[in-house]
Amino acid sequence: MKKTFQLNVEGKNRDRVLDAVKHEIRKYIKRERRRDLPEGVDYWDFDCKFGVTPEAAEVVHLSAITGLIDGVAKEAGPQFYVEILAKPGHRKAKPPEATVDSGSSPE
Repeated sequence: MKKTFQLNVEGKNRDRVLDAVKHEIRKYIKRERRRDLPEGVDYWDFDCKFGVTPEAAEVVHLSAITGLIDGVAKEAGPQFYVEILAKPGHRKAKPPEATVDSGSSPE
């Protein structure tokens, strides 16, 4: 999804437009996660960019997008650009944790 969302739509309440935009983004992410995974892939990961314009868009984490949208809305920005692209993800093994001795001796 590469899209510029307008927040000031004539004849529509700005808050309702904002809710509809967030819903559309969540719906897109859910749809992408439902797709079948290719062989050898653990999950769908996402490359995300966010900005006021496509040229000013910066790389962000997927979980930060809603907060950034709210920030643009609080500043009364007229529009914002979101780019969310699905990519195959591979889980990495967790590093072995060092066992910490609690200091008590076994009896």
